[in-house]
Order: sequence, then structure tokens, then C-alpha cells
Amino acid sequence: MSTDYYPIQQPEDLPAREREDAMGAYFMMFASLAAGLPLPIINLIAAIIYYHVNKHKSRFVRFHSLQSLLSQLPVSLLNAGLVVWAISFFKYDFNFNNTFLSYLIVVILANLLYLGFSIAAAIKARQGLMYYFLFFGKLSYEIVYKVREEEEKIYRNNPPI
Repeated sequence: MSTDYYPIQQPEDLPAREREDAMGAYFMMFASLAAGLPLPIINLIAAIIYYHVNKHKSRFVRFHSLQSLLSQLPVSLLNAGLVVWAISFFKYDFNFNNTFLSYLIVVILANLLYLGFSIAAAIKARQGLMYYFLFFGKLSYEIVYKVREEEEKIYRNNPPI
């Protein structure tokens, strides 16, 4: 199996449209706010749709779209857990215990971290630069830039002129 990777385009080689598309991937976190709904699953759905719409564009756009989608999964799950837990409290009793408040603090901190990293990544993407999130950046890079065996065979049989 090949361990080769496609070269990363340099910022000056990327058209402005591709840089803007890559930047837009990180703004999917605001989808539920734009819809006016406090449902965290809307952000995840928006990120999935954005990834699928842009997955046939350049590797740079795909990388940023995938990184945004993958990094949004844990935050969306934490937010969804908080919404479900809060609804159950309002439905059955209004006694918020320390466990709920601790979870609320963890969710708020996770969202603030995600917001900060996403804004930094959006700025870097707009500049045409790669920005790697911890774990999600490496995973996205592996998925998007790794040369697959079938692609290598096609390349060997049809080398560029």
C-alpha cells in the first residue's frame, strides 16, 4: 500500500473562490443560530451537506470541509446531550443538580474552544493556509491527501504529458 501524499497547493496557487469555500466550512457552526433554533443537530446536518456539496472540489476545500465536519461531531453530541438533559429536567422537575451544572460547564467550554479554533481555521483557510485541529486535522489530511493504490495504478498507466 502506498504511503505517498498529494502535494499541498501553495496559497498563491489557490483561487479566491476555493479559499472562500474552505473558509465557509467552518461557519456551518452558526447554521442553527441563523435558523433561530437552539437545536445543535442542525449545525451537524449543515456541515454534512456542506461537505457533500464541496467534496468534488479541490483537495484543499475537501480537507477543510472534512476537518470542520469531523470536529463538529463531538461538540454536536455534547450539545445534543445537554438539550435532551435540559428538556427532561423541565419536563419532570426543575431541580438542576451539580452533575447537570458540571456538564453544562464542560459543554460551554467545549463550545468556546470549538468556536475559537474554527474562527482561527476559517481565517487560515481564507489565507490559503492549512490549519490542523488536534486529531481531526491529521485524520482529515490522511483521508483527503493520501494517494490510494487505485489512483496510483491509474497514474502509472496514464502519466501526465
